[in-house]
Amino acid sequence: MPSLTLVVMAAGIGSRYGGLKQIDPVGPGGEIVMHYSVYDALRAGFDRVVFIIRKDFEGAFRDRIGRQVERLADTAYVFQSLDQVPAGFRVPEGRTKPWGTAQAILACKEAVRTPFMAINADDFYGRTAFEAMTGYLRRIPAAGRVHEYAMVGYRLANTLSEHGHVARGVCTATEDGYLVGIRELFKVRKFPEGVRHTENGVDWAPLDGESWTSMNCWGFAPSLFAELEARFPRFLESAASSDLKAEFLIPEVVGELVREGRARVKVLPTRERWFGVTYPEDRPAFEAAVLDLIERGAYPRKLWPDP
Repeated sequence: MPSLTLVVMAAGIGSRYGGLKQIDPVGPGGEIVMHYSVYDALRAGFDRVVFIIRKDFEGAFRDRIGRQVERLADTAYVFQSLDQVPAGFRVPEGRTKPWGTAQAILACKEAVRTPFMAINADDFYGRTAFEAMTGYLRRIPAAGRVHEYAMVGYRLANTLSEHGHVARGVCTATEDGYLVGIRELFKVRKFPEGVRHTENGVDWAPLDGESWTSMNCWGFAPSLFAELEARFPRFLESAASSDLKAEFLIPEVVGELVREGRARVKVLPTRERWFGVTYPEDRPAFEAAVLDLIERGAYPRKLWPDP
């Protein structure tokens, strides 16, 4: 079987949680969301894990998360930082955060040599998402005129919070399941009468709850790195020069490649329920869902073996 790599984008975790000690467990044994993703990936057939982190919390990350994974899989760490810009560019004065998910994946260029799956560190994707991606990546062509990539597509209704609006990338696809485009909607909410979104905070328009939605769960060939290298300078010359918060994002790069005819992206459908903690009130339901999965045999009560 060809080797497959899981890339976990975790550089933002320290900022969001105020440090790794503040990462809340969701499993009965103290497991955090990332543990379940790695567990699902390894049993689906991935054999290498690359964590994208910040250099300043490398030691804490290895102790809290990495050591457990290192016992089970080939593990590497790469660092994302604000000053990782191409030659001839400098960080704009006043910029304080790294450049986004596309820069994060570009940082893996020297660490990834195989087809790979890229995910967010703090999202729960579900077992079948990893199984679907394994099946796809094992068939991915080594090279070709058009890049062949994939995205796990979630039903919009399975990704919403009960406690407020969320931002979602709602997708359109061809009849044979290839991505046409992603529409970024920043205020999507579940109502008794169905799913709706607003752009002005007042007028709510209906959405199809069965629409495919991107949750940053991607499958790529290493050919992506050359595309990111070519596009990052263009991003820095345009949006980043005038907006200190502009981000170089994977969905936008993928969208460009599809529009240019340089890539096809297969939507891998899943009926999994995506879980995240957008609001504090989401956490009890998240923990209850994990316990339910354990009771139904999807996960062991103790996820990792003792050292």
